[in-house]
Amino acid sequence: MAKMMPELKSSSVIKRYKGGEPVLSKKDIPYEADCIFNAGVTKYHGQYIMVFRNDYQFDGVGSFGKCNVGVAFSDDGIHWKVKDKPFLTVEGMNDPEITKVYDPRLTVIDDVCYLCFAVDTKHGLRGGIGMTKDFETMEVLSLSVPDNRNMVLFPEKVGGRYVRLERPFPVYSRGGIDRFDMWMSFSHDLKYWGDSKLLAAVEDVPFANDKIGPGAPPVKTEAGWLTLFHGVDIDRTRGKNGWEARWQKRYCAGIMLLDLEDPSKIIGMSKEPLIAPETEYEVEGGFRTNVIFPGGMILEDDGTVKIYYGASDTVECMAEAKVEDLIALCKPV
Repeated sequence: MAKMMPELKSSSVIKRYKGGEPVLSKKDIPYEADCIFNAGVTKYHGQYIMVFRNDYQFDGVGSFGKCNVGVAFSDDGIHWKVKDKPFLTVEGMNDPEITKVYDPRLTVIDDVCYLCFAVDTKHGLRGGIGMTKDFETMEVLSLSVPDNRNMVLFPEKVGGRYVRLERPFPVYSRGGIDRFDMWMSFSHDLKYWGDSKLLAAVEDVPFANDKIGPGAPPVKTEAGWLTLFHGVDIDRTRGKNGWEARWQKRYCAGIMLLDLEDPSKIIGMSKEPLIAPETEYEVEGGFRTNVIFPGGMILEDDGTVKIYYGASDTVECMAEAKVEDLIALCKPV
């Protein structure tokens, strides 16, 4: 049985936008929407771009009838203009096997926007990689076998190969319970992936007892690859905590630093959360409360890091920190 976890607090280096108010919510969407979260964010051709998950048509019990991926644009990374129709839909995937598309992440490599995403299919959950230059259409480059998700791409090749982080779901080999870890795979062409290895396990993260996985695509710094991740703890004494009859998990954002030349080597990791659920939008009133899920990280020219995260699986929020402060949190392992 998973051990009970203590109260968790965000790092003092984090400053939330307007104390935790969302930068995007359902009121900003020009089509049917209920929950706007788990967005990927990048800068592309001088503009901020956000791709976000939209769940809608809630059944009143615990799930949504529909889901799509929308896209929004911004000049400052705070105020967003949402395109008048979704970017990705099940129908637009043109694959009768696919039943849902969601959880996008964005990485720019050599002036091309690459999109990591998840799809539910009739025979399992798959992680995908696509590419786009116009956010009108997307070419799918690869889809994993079930079950794999939360994929993110590094923004450049390392040692001549593309690198991605991922979170497989090895239910049987980890004891038949939630016990999901963060892995890394490599590719020469973004289509065929292998040389996979474990990067970090649940037991490596003091504020997780359930699962860990990638967050936003890593950012390159002189000290190493600055990398966000999500850490999840479960407490069986927790009750309703949201729209569902019972929600017992808590998600936090963590931070670590990977070696520039060998990203499978962790230089350092904060033993405490970078962002823990604390504000109204993070702990009250959302679909699944006590959830922080980081999906976007942008290093600005002045050394400020913008971190975009889903709060309570309901809204998209943003926080900032100085890059040197984030690096300092990553204590040597």
